[in-house]
Amino acid sequence: MEGEVTKSTRNGTRSNGMIVAMCLSFVVGMSAMCAAAVPLYRMFCQVTGYNGTTQRVEQVSNLILDKQIQVSFDANVAPGLPWDFKPLQKSVSPKIGETVEVKFQIENKSDKMERGQAIFNVTPLEAGVYFNKVQCFCFNETDLAPGEKREMSVVFYVDPEIAKAPETKTINALTLSYTYYPREGAKPVASNDGVTKPVEKKL
Repeated sequence: MEGEVTKSTRNGTRSNGMIVAMCLSFVVGMSAMCAAAVPLYRMFCQVTGYNGTTQRVEQVSNLILDKQIQVSFDANVAPGLPWDFKPLQKSVSPKIGETVEVKFQIENKSDKMERGQAIFNVTPLEAGVYFNKVQCFCFNETDLAPGEKREMSVVFYVDPEIAKAPETKTINALTLSYTYYPREGAKPVASNDGVTKPVEKKL
């Protein structure tokens, strides 16, 4: 009888161990899927313009319509990043298809090197697919030294197709919004700490 109890206990322990292993595998698998979902979602938004995500293009428009559209700018900084960030122009009113350059100013208010990257979107959301960026500071991470102030630009145009699509042809004003988020791994300020010092010869 005692042997049967021991055998039953071992089987129960083995079953519990398998359940724990399966649960751990499930958690690890879900974590991996979540990590992969973020870049995939962002790629999807950039390709489709979903959720107001703008488009990145390599060339300017070859068609300019005789119709203006107002583009306003909004600049924000997420908690944890001690930066000031603002557009140098609140808005512009280019013709649809006209390529425009707008400058933003950013300043690191802390006493250490900080790294951030800007996430962007356009409202109304359905207009995002027609907002084309040729150049933008948001394409890469930004490193700022302590107290550094910098001007950065975005070059863009609004695709003339916006005036044809039924859901966007009545839109005459857009807002381009940026939010800077902190990123890990800021480069340290250059110093002489790692420089090899010459060995003094003793007489």
